[in-house]
Amino acid sequence: MRPRVIVEHYTASDSFASAYATFAADTPDAELHELPGTCAHFVIDRDGTIYQLVPLTVMCRHTVGLNYTAIGIEHVGTSDQAILSNPRQLAASLALTVWLMATEHIELRNVIGHNESLTSPYHRELVPAWRCQTHGDWTHADMQVYRAKLAALARRDGVPLGPRARPRASGC
Repeated sequence: MRPRVIVEHYTASDSFASAYATFAADTPDAELHELPGTCAHFVIDRDGTIYQLVPLTVMCRHTVGLNYTAIGIEHVGTSDQAILSNPRQLAASLALTVWLMATEHIELRNVIGHNESLTSPYHRELVPAWRCQTHGDWTHADMQVYRAKLAALARRDGVPLGPRARPRASGC
């Protein structure tokens, strides 16, 4: 199955080395004891360097309920605002995300922050205890700012945006 969602995250750390140690996919999952464990497809360092940690064909565990269909992008930093206020990191993030939207045919409404995961129409979690689990990174308000910048870049590059997002209740 091809990816249908891109989830933006931040690492809650200040170094690529720390992010790599967490998201490189070579440690088994803590609950299920399977590989890959917690991982991300990409990490964007504070200087704008983009690292691809695993192929897009690997299912990474980065967002409960969306792992089966989502590409995970981690940004080295400790807050949404830290990334939004870092011109080099933000430019790299937007360029990578637009490229992924174009190559994987992902609509703008399916580029979400980790905090928005429960409202994605693709959210499916089979483990009841995890069904309403999400994180605080990339709030809806900050993703509105990010998606506006992303839409402008996508339009400039001729990447289709798709229809507007329809609000969906999380059920949690």
